[in-house]
Amino acid sequence: MKKLVFLLAIIAMGSSFQKKKPVQSVPKCILEKIEAYKKKEKHDQPQNVIEYEYKGKKVYYVTMPCCDFFNELYDAKGNLMGHPDGGFTGRGDGKLPDFTELKKKERIIWQATK
Repeated sequence: MKKLVFLLAIIAMGSSFQKKKPVQSVPKCILEKIEAYKKKEKHDQPQNVIEYEYKGKKVYYVTMPCCDFFNELYDAKGNLMGHPDGGFTGRGDGKLPDFTELKKKERIIWQATK
């Protein structure tokens, strides 16, 4: 019985030391943006970065900390495509009116800590 408990304890300890796998296939430019977000004051940090498929391409949606700010959408090269929502009207800048309907395959890349 003692050997079984000892063995289970070793297995539990070993699994707790496993390294977290890094997020795969996120472009370097997006990872650099995330590192810059982490350096901002907590109240200025975006809430999260989410990867979507939009019109057959990967895009990165950045939700801002408050509803009055535009949320941002970047392509895989880090270029700002537009602001699909947010702002005073909640409708963004009007450049991506179909984003909400066409976005697919949501994957959270980063979330701000509270």
